[in-house]
Amino acid sequence: MDRLRGYINRVIFIVSALLLTVMVATVAWQVTSRYVFNSPSIFTDELARFLLMWIGMLGTTYAFGSKAHLSMDYLHTFLKVDTVKIIKIILPILSIIFMGFVMVWGGTLLTLNTMKQLSPVLYVPMGVVYSILPITGVINVFYFITYIGDELAVKGSDR
Repeated sequence: MDRLRGYINRVIFIVSALLLTVMVATVAWQVTSRYVFNSPSIFTDELARFLLMWIGMLGTTYAFGSKAHLSMDYLHTFLKVDTVKIIKIILPILSIIFMGFVMVWGGTLLTLNTMKQLSPVLYVPMGVVYSILPITGVINVFYFITYIGDELAVKGSDR
């Protein structure tokens, strides 16, 4: 599981880096065309907005996959080891439920319902733009399942 999680993280990192590079180039072109050539480009604003959505969602997924997301570990110092273990199992289960309903199910419905709606400038189906929600939702659910597996595999003395 760790190998698969590492592979998925590497792919997410590479895709995010490429999208960030495209977004920086897009914004740089927007600034250049507006202030140097006095003729602003019309597609760059919309493309940068869509890329920012994708980069943000992929970034949070990468943080979950590398266990770099924010957590409040300070409270764990006051609790018993068994209580912490239960919390580290219950929280991912609640996260799976949330991700399953909101991102996977809701994101899939949003994607399917907006597939015929085109963006005003780029004429890209909005469902393609919103498809990042179920994609990252499924990956996050996978990550949370692996968290539960990791926590169940750890013995109390290994902490």
